[in-house]
Amino acid sequence: MFWLELAGGRKLASLLMATSPSTRSRRSRAFRLTLVVSITTALLAGLALPASADPSISDVRNRVKALQEDAAAAGESAQQAQVQLNTLTKTLASVQQAAASDAAVVGTFQKSLGLIAREEYKTGGLSQSLELLFSSNPTLYLSAAGSLEAVTRKKALEIRNYSVAKQRLTATSLTVNDKLALVKAAAAKYKAQQAAANAKLAEAQKLLASLSKAEQARIAALNDAQENADQAASLAAAKGLNLGSGRGAKALRFALNQIGDRYVFGAAGMVYWDCSGLTMRAFQTAGVSLPHSAAAQTSFGRNVPFSKLQPGDLVFFVHSGSHYVSHVGIYLGGGRMVNAPRPGSRVKIESFGSSFGSLRFYSARRI
Repeated sequence: MFWLELAGGRKLASLLMATSPSTRSRRSRAFRLTLVVSITTALLAGLALPASADPSISDVRNRVKALQEDAAAAGESAQQAQVQLNTLTKTLASVQQAAASDAAVVGTFQKSLGLIAREEYKTGGLSQSLELLFSSNPTLYLSAAGSLEAVTRKKALEIRNYSVAKQRLTATSLTVNDKLALVKAAAAKYKAQQAAANAKLAEAQKLLASLSKAEQARIAALNDAQENADQAASLAAAKGLNLGSGRGAKALRFALNQIGDRYVFGAAGMVYWDCSGLTMRAFQTAGVSLPHSAAAQTSFGRNVPFSKLQPGDLVFFVHSGSHYVSHVGIYLGGGRMVNAPRPGSRVKIESFGSSFGSLRFYSARRI
């Protein structure tokens, strides 16, 4: 009766008690055997290693993927800072050139004024005009006075031009200082975002290193299998598409040809890509020059509502919990895009909606 109680068979026990002793004996042995088998099977199932190991490996894979997505977002922010840095650096060079030109003009006026001052010093300046005033030769006086007036007018003009040039040089110098400060800030932001991206990848690597060699190998095998399956599905989906001949179609065709290429921070082809590097190069083949930054690319073309998306449109995403654009892909149709997703992944076709993994749909642009 103990085995029956353990199995929760109180009702079965009462039935056994209502039968003859021999019948109860046969049924008891049968039930005991069945219960022993059932309990043993349950114990073995509870002790099975894969059941306890799988959730742990699954959790690690998900955490590593999340860190890689965070790293990609930080890396794209670094690309935006790089674009800003390049723009500011060019502006600074232009302003510095203008400052050098203004300084040269000021130097020329200073030299001219110096010559006038020395000439006045040699000729006696105003004292000479007083002498002429009492001269007995009116013709000589008028001639000398006219020359003196011309010199005075020239000096006044030179002084005025010098003053204007000096003011312009001062203003330009202030602009140079402002641009220098902006360049330094942009450079610091670029380095900080690069460091943030590398820190996320280091965290992911540390997490993987905490596992056994066998677990690491298993995760690597699972990731490779997933990427291979995604690549095969992407290549199949890319076959037989009628893309047309517009700019978006040309860019889309180029991007589809890169399916299977690996993601690398800051890469823009022709073997490795990051998300904005792929879209930049894709539209370059269509004659459109885009910056290497998802955020910067949002200012090109015209805005398109989600419901009006067409193949070849750029689709942008923001990182969860923030408002900065951290990912871009090229719309393929049917709620799918071709993109370079994150570290550890490859260029592929993926589905999206109002969200894409940990990212949130932000906007779309038709170039």
